[in-house]
Amino acid sequence: MAENRRQDHVDHIVRQWNRERPDLDVSPMTVIARMSRLSRFFERSIEEVLARYGLNESQFGVLAALRRAGPPFCLSPTQLYNSLLISSGAMTNRLERLTAMGLVERIPDPKDRRSVLVALTPAGRKVVDEALTAHVENEHRLLASLTQEERRTLARLLRKLLLGFEDERQLAAPVDSVPLPG
Repeated sequence: MAENRRQDHVDHIVRQWNRERPDLDVSPMTVIARMSRLSRFFERSIEEVLARYGLNESQFGVLAALRRAGPPFCLSPTQLYNSLLISSGAMTNRLERLTAMGLVERIPDPKDRRSVLVALTPAGRKVVDEALTAHVENEHRLLASLTQEERRTLARLLRKLLLGFEDERQLAAPVDSVPLPG
């Protein structure tokens, strides 16, 4: 298991803190710092992939939510911003940009003429399907150093950690700065 003996940047930092502050348990850094560094690597890689399709992560999130909804690939603006955990103002800005790009359109809600639905255009469906395929391939590449069993274990542990935060905060407020990809 040569992988277990290799040292990363976090090991170096933790070793320094253990030397300088032996009175302080810095073991959480071994998890949090690695998650933080990985998050930056992942975000950069995801942004590069989506940029090939003329999208950023927040735009992809909207298109992906519409695509996941299934035929006829439309949702109300409220359903969209609730599913993406963003404010209505942030959703309005995203929808205006995606409409200008020809990827979504606003259509009358057949159940309530006073309301509108946001629908994928044929061009939007093509772009999101192509971007999703590249995005998932990229995610496989990003996790290639882990076995399937290691991925399942990591996913289970991260779910447990995330549920603790979500339970604590009850998802009380929209999080504009953290789009949910895919």
